[in-house]
Amino acid sequence: MPHGGSAGTARVTAVGPHLPPLMRCLADQGWKTVTAGPADLAVEATGDGYEAAFDGEGHWFASPAELTEWAGQAAARRPRGLRPAETRVVSGALADVSALGPYFAVSTDPAEEADPGWRPLTALHADLGALRAWTGHVGRRLGTGETRVAASILFQGLAARLWSPVVGAVAVRGVLPDLAPARVHWRPTASGPLPLWTARPAGWEVTGPGRVAELVYRNVMTELLEPVARAVQEITPISPRLLWGNAASALAGTLTTVARERPDLAPRAAALSRELLALGVLEGTGDLAEPAPGRHFFVRRSCCLYYRLPGGGKCGDCVLLPHEIRHDQWARALRQTGAAP
Repeated sequence: MPHGGSAGTARVTAVGPHLPPLMRCLADQGWKTVTAGPADLAVEATGDGYEAAFDGEGHWFASPAELTEWAGQAAARRPRGLRPAETRVVSGALADVSALGPYFAVSTDPAEEADPGWRPLTALHADLGALRAWTGHVGRRLGTGETRVAASILFQGLAARLWSPVVGAVAVRGVLPDLAPARVHWRPTASGPLPLWTARPAGWEVTGPGRVAELVYRNVMTELLEPVARAVQEITPISPRLLWGNAASALAGTLTTVARERPDLAPRAAALSRELLALGVLEGTGDLAEPAPGRHFFVRRSCCLYYRLPGGGKCGDCVLLPHEIRHDQWARALRQTGAAP
């Protein structure tokens, strides 16, 4: 049964004797407490403390007293367009977005925990030996002995893998999954998109405009790709400008896939992509053009080095591609989809 006042709704997850006192302390701060359903604030007793989610931010508290003080301060605020999503909502969004393609898939199957091959995302940058081995594998598969080239292609593929489920879920379901490095795991694969799995899907329901792009950038770029970029630079000399261009190109590729598979969602995905390309290290990496409604092309200001691979060439968004060739490619792509050139 709900308890509390007018601060907003707090969803409480706890077992046994922990639940009643936790609900009371939140109700004392003016929160209407529930155990399921939409909520402005979510609190979970974890055994060694309390996890709280509010207004796009996660917090951890060691004691009920710390949680109660913070909950009182949060009661005076109003969330800006985001509320903590239930696990089933995030799982449903990830299941839906996986239909867009393999780069969008994140498994939430609890049975995967039995597989010892899963590693936390933090291992992508914390284990330089594993990163060197992975880069070497990519180089052999691509037929190049240049570590810098293999690392560039690896980083761009990883960026596409991380952007896709997040941007896709926001566009398809209005849900922002939280791919926290400690919460999400990856497994080595011989080829294809990197498998991802999370046993505890978490995230946010987007209820209004505001901080979505900021949180997507923080999750994908600040928490995941920027640490990997620093690790890549430790194993091979490579320009950060090139890596940020790869991240931007991968984001544009995600937009292209969403627009192709779900044209009705192209405006939403494009708006988010444009906001992201104006943030942090992505700013100035290139330009997103829309020569026909719903048809987007990215022009980057750096090169991913793909042309240095055996049989490689210049990508459609490469800074080295002559202007005339680029526009011929755009016109051909537009004709193939029935859009005006």
